[in-house]
Amino acid sequence: MKSQLVVMLTHHDVTVANALEIFDSAKDLPPDCWGFKDVGLSKSEMKILVDAMKAAGKTSFLEVVNRSESGCMEAAKLAVELGFDVLSGTHYYPAVWDFLRTQDLQYWPFVGEHKGVPGRLHGEIEELAAEGVALARKGIPGLNLTAFRYVGDSKELARRFVAGVPVPVCFAGSVNTEERMRFIEDIGAWGFTMGGALFDGNFAPGGSFRDNLQAVCDIASGI
Repeated sequence: MKSQLVVMLTHHDVTVANALEIFDSAKDLPPDCWGFKDVGLSKSEMKILVDAMKAAGKTSFLEVVNRSESGCMEAAKLAVELGFDVLSGTHYYPAVWDFLRTQDLQYWPFVGEHKGVPGRLHGEIEELAAEGVALARKGIPGLNLTAFRYVGDSKELARRFVAGVPVPVCFAGSVNTEERMRFIEDIGAWGFTMGGALFDGNFAPGGSFRDNLQAVCDIASGI
């Protein structure tokens, strides 16, 4: 199974103001998974955008910026209320998992300790992999890994984590080159998120968001 792309309507860790317009301009392209962060839009704007994604047959992801337990719980309740399919981001909290496991929504937290904005991932590779396995054993259905923001050997972490963790692994943050896309495919990861690279024109310099997403889709189809 080919790695999945989660198209994020976010730039600099904030959902862009014209997210709905951009989604409408590119929703006919192949990616089935779309998402945005819990900052940048009002609750009513978020609801309109989620409904638009559902109407287009997309799987919707809400990525949480707040790293506190209370912030994650608030976002979890918001995600359920607005009808998201997946809550991703922040750290694992037992109380949040106890709540979400009774809801029709998946919980894909990050692993490891993140410092700064955007967060740099810290920790030993063995410890991060062990954390991933432990969370999978608790029933967590998927995990996010900021491997390309790791302070150590990012590729070694990625390989060992994907090989050892028995649930889907989504790479989040700094997947902004064809080489990294190919690497994620080669190690058999579930997929990756991409937002900033599409807005910055990494794949179609000078082109629109749609132009860049089309270029990414063309690369993916050839991997």
